[in-house]
Amino acid sequence: MNTLKFTKMHGLGNDFLVVDATKEPISWTAANIQAWANRHTGVGFDQLLVIEPSSNERCDFKYRIFNADGSEVEQCGNGARCFAKYVTEHGLTDKKSVMVETMRGIIVLHVLEDGQITVDMGKPHFAPEEIPYVPSSPTDHDAMAHVLIVGTDTVTISCVNMGNPHAVLLVDDIRKAPVSVLGEAIESHAQFPQKVNVGFAEIVSRDEINLRVFERGVGETQACGTGACAAAVAGIRHGLLNQNVLVNLPGGTLTIQWQEGESVLMTGPAAEVYSGVLTY
Repeated sequence: MNTLKFTKMHGLGNDFLVVDATKEPISWTAANIQAWANRHTGVGFDQLLVIEPSSNERCDFKYRIFNADGSEVEQCGNGARCFAKYVTEHGLTDKKSVMVETMRGIIVLHVLEDGQITVDMGKPHFAPEEIPYVPSSPTDHDAMAHVLIVGTDTVTISCVNMGNPHAVLLVDDIRKAPVSVLGEAIESHAQFPQKVNVGFAEIVSRDEINLRVFERGVGETQACGTGACAAAVAGIRHGLLNQNVLVNLPGGTLTIQWQEGESVLMTGPAAEVYSGVLTY
């Protein structure tokens, strides 16, 4: 039997199993992750976050993310804030600004005096090949918004890559949005070859939106940091929002800042719940 020390954390209810693998590598299978993620018979979490040494001399750590179904993904914004809180409060670094290697590039995490954490999420990408998204026609390739046929429904989406792929659609009332049904259908749509996270955004004002997100490989979560970034960026890009946006998610509120050509800054809390040991 193997043992695994872990810490349970969350960012606005988006919850994680955090593992420190900086001193020695740790191995597991997708089936292990699925068992640990089970909310009835395991620990229960949306993603597993792994802290590893980085081979990039510019970076302090490497950050790996695994969904509850065992699949490895590129980025997780709420997880990044938990990552920053863990490495600073568990003595892995004395820095207040931490540079981290991810599957899709480098991100910078800033721990603020009030305990909030700002994450430099990097620049968003919109080209279909960067999502990835398969255009339905040559004109669809360069469109700012894309028309997607989902079963008997036709929806308009904006595609944003925030280190992971997102499809954002506007709704009139977030409470009535068919997140589970339509979210699952879009997540696995043939035009998204690596699947996609799906955000349902309701504009409250030019400075505020309400958002629910169906996350790839997880389902709807209490909060999605990259989803909040993607929704804010899409709204700003379409001229519907100002550059500083409050994003209200079921688990709480994030602040997103972005202007064209710059990195996206996400600010919000992170919390530690408890630590424990698994055997497997």
